[in-house]
Amino acid sequence: MTKPLVSPALTQFVAATNGRNMTQAAYVAVMTGLAMMILLTVDPAYNALHHWVDALLWACLAFFVFEWVVRLRQARLTDRVWDYVLSVRGLVDAAGALAVPLALAFGVTPKTAWLLGILWLLKVLPGIRGLRQLRRVLVQESGPLLSVLVIFLLVLFLASVAVYFLERDVQPATFGNIPAALWWAVATLTTTGYGDVVPITPLGRLVAAFVMICGLGVFGLWTGILATGFAAETRRDNFLKTWESVSKVPFFAALGPAAIADVTHMLRTMDLPSRTMIIRKGQAGDCMYFIAEGEVEVDLPGKKVKLGEGAFFGEMALLGNNLRSANIATTRVSKLLVLDLVDFRVLMARHPDLSQTIDAEAKRRELENQ
Repeated sequence: MTKPLVSPALTQFVAATNGRNMTQAAYVAVMTGLAMMILLTVDPAYNALHHWVDALLWACLAFFVFEWVVRLRQARLTDRVWDYVLSVRGLVDAAGALAVPLALAFGVTPKTAWLLGILWLLKVLPGIRGLRQLRRVLVQESGPLLSVLVIFLLVLFLASVAVYFLERDVQPATFGNIPAALWWAVATLTTTGYGDVVPITPLGRLVAAFVMICGLGVFGLWTGILATGFAAETRRDNFLKTWESVSKVPFFAALGPAAIADVTHMLRTMDLPSRTMIIRKGQAGDCMYFIAEGEVEVDLPGKKVKLGEGAFFGEMALLGNNLRSANIATTRVSKLLVLDLVDFRVLMARHPDLSQTIDAEAKRRELENQ
C-alpha cells in the first residue's frame, strides 16, 4: 500500500492555514510573541521572567518556521513553489520565519534581534476583510486622491519657499534654508503645530494662517473621498449579497433582472443563529420576511408549522391587522430578507402579480389558522 505523502493531520493543518483567515493557533502565537517582545524591553520584568520570555519567544518562532515549511512543502507538491514564495503571503511567512534567526546569525544582540518579531504582526493582515475593501477603495478613488495629494504638495512647497523668504533674515537658525522651512510647513499643513518653529513677521504669520486653513481643506477632501468610496463599496457589497439571496427565493424567480434589482434595493438581509425569536405574538408588525436560507417554526394554537427556504411570513400584519398573530423563531442558522412596510407598499404597487400572490397566500393561511 502506498504511503501518503502528507499525513492527514498535516493535510488538515495546511488546509486551515491556506485559507484566507489565520488559525486560532497562529493568532495566539502572534499575540504571545508580541507580548514577550514587549516584556523583553522592560528590564525589571525581563530580569524576573527571562526564562519564560525566552522560552515563549522561541516557541512562537518555532511555530512560524513550522508553518512556513509546511506551506513550502504543500506548494512543492502542487508545483506552485514560486507562486507561493513570491506572493505577499509567502514573503510575510518567510520574513516571520527567517528574520530573527538571520539577525542572530549575523551577530545582532538577542534583545535587538527579537525586535524583528514585530514582522509577525503582518501575518494578521490577510484575514482582515476591511483591508481588502480599503485596497479596492484606494484603487477606485486613486484619481481624486492623487489630485488632492498634488494640491497638498503644491501648498507645501509654496508655503516653504514663502516663509523661507520672509523669515530667513529674522530667524536664520530656524528658517535658514528650505529644508528647515519644509519641516515647519509639514507640521503646520497637517495641523499638528508643534510650536517649535513659528513665524514672527506679520507676513510670515499670514502665510501660516493660509497654510493652516489649506490643511483643514486638504484633509477634509481626503476624508470625504475615502468616506464616499467606503459607502459606495459597502452598498455594492450589500447589493451583491442581497441579489444572491433574492435569486435563491422561488417567490422572486418569475421576476426579470430589472425587477429583481428593484426588489434588491428594498430588501435588507438578516443572519440569525438557531433558536432566535423573530416575531412575538401581539407585537405590532412593520415588516415581512422571506427565507433565503434556513428554517423557521411558527407556533400556532394547537400546532407548529415549519417554513423552509423560499417561504415568507409576517405579511398578515401588513395586509390587515397590524398585530402579529403567532410566535416565530428560527430552528437553525438562517438568512432572512426583510421588507419594511413602506417598501412593501411600494413593491406591491409596482408589481401587482406579487401582490396577488402574497394576498392569496395570506388568505390561505388565515383559513388554515381558523
